[in-house]
Parts: sequence; structure tokens; C-alpha cells
Amino acid sequence: MTFSCPLCHARLTRAEKSLSCPQGHQFDRAKEGYVNLLPVQHKRSRDPGDSAEMMQARRAFLDAGHYQPLRDAVARLLGEKLAAPAAAILDIGCGEGYYTATFAEVAGINGAQTFGLDVSKGAIRAAAKRYTAVTFCVASSHRLPFNDASMDAVVRIYAPCKAEELARVVKPGGWVITVTPGPRHLMALKELIYDEVRLHAPHSEQLADFRLKQEQSVAYEMALKGDEAVSLLQMTPFAWRAKPAVREWLAQQTEFRCQTDFSIHCWQRGN
Repeated sequence: MTFSCPLCHARLTRAEKSLSCPQGHQFDRAKEGYVNLLPVQHKRSRDPGDSAEMMQARRAFLDAGHYQPLRDAVARLLGEKLAAPAAAILDIGCGEGYYTATFAEVAGINGAQTFGLDVSKGAIRAAAKRYTAVTFCVASSHRLPFNDASMDAVVRIYAPCKAEELARVVKPGGWVITVTPGPRHLMALKELIYDEVRLHAPHSEQLADFRLKQEQSVAYEMALKGDEAVSLLQMTPFAWRAKPAVREWLAQQTEFRCQTDFSIHCWQRGN
């Protein structure tokens, strides 16, 4: 299993320190082992993806185990869906690799190679340093640098991706597992930021060429220390709306209780 060129879609051949295609497009492999497959013309900003501060906050929060029930639930579903022998799985929007490493353990049992993809170079660098069993790349989730029908399963936790790209890279009969916020996800945190707090909209996604086969919710209450609550805030998309006073208040708490609410959906590609 190898990458495809993000510019011409031809198969990339691996050399000692780079990947190249027959058209002469070349992509260097970093010393940490990952490859950058995000050409400058595909970037929406100079340094896309989460900032270093967001990445560090997420790593600290996840390492403390607060989202382990979600990780375990997705890993269990992945193990149930994968059929040996499998070739490859992909974690889209993998960040610093917390979930990906566990998915790799499941995939390895079935003989599959695990890939992690994120648009953030900093996050991928951190992931590649820690989790050497995974092949990581910097790339756009809207232009997946993989061959047609090359993936047995794709996991997508919050990350955006075009449905047609998922249909292109997932094998017939293969799976896509998505995680989205449930209605009451992080309500206690949102109540500190917004004057009017609304529930997350019900799940309404449709994936062309896939059928929804299974769905489940994972919800529980977290008891967070002040610094952990601040880290949680920093890794959320509404952090920029929080006033400094909110961060200061959270940091001073000995215990902050906050509800999680995740929606997991399992989609199977048609044959």
C-alpha cells in the first residue's frame, strides 16, 4: 500500500528520503517519518490546521484519558467491521494520533496497515514522533492521497471530508465510521460562553454510495481539574468566543463537571 500523488493522482514510488511519481512530482519524507502531501496550491492558509497551542491542549487532555470511552467504542466497532485479511485503514483528521494509535492495534490484528492524515503539519510531526506503527501524512481531507478502492475502513472523528472522496478510496463492502457531537455535548462549557445555548442539531448526514448500518451514542459526565477544563476549552471550535474571564474562572476550579455526548455512525460501501 502506498500513496498517490496529490497533483496528478499517479502512484508514488518511495525512495530513501522522498516519494515521487512518473510525472516528476516529488515529496520529501521528514526525519520523523511522515510525508507532506499538501502542495502549496491546496492550502487555504499559510499554516493550515490547528495551532500549536490547540494541539498541545488536545494532547494533554486526551492523555489524561477523558475521551478514552469514545476511543474504546470506536476501536471496538472498527474491530467488528474489519474482516481479515485487510489491507489498510485511514484515520482522517487524526491530529496528534491519540485515536489512531489504538486503531492501529486493531488493524494490525487483521493484517492491515494504518494511515493517519491531518492538514496540520505540527500535529502530524508530533504524531509521527510518538506513534511509529502508523504511517502519517500531511494532506487535505478533501483530496485524499490514496488510490481508488484502497481502504478497508476510514474513521472520521469530527473531520470534514467530501463524500465522493470517501466513496472513491473505500473498497466495495468497506466501512466509514464517523463521530459527531451529540445534542448535549459540552453543554456546561457552552453555557459559560454563549448567552443562548442551543443543542447540537440532530444528525442528518447522508453519504452517497454508503448505507447507514449502525449508530450508537456515547455519553458520560467528566469531572475535570481547572487546567484540564482550560485544555478542553482550547481544543474546541468555540474557544475563540470565550472571554479571558471564562478561562480564568475555569483555571481556578478544583472540579468542573461537563457532559460528553458523542454520536457514532457506521456506514458500509455498496458492492
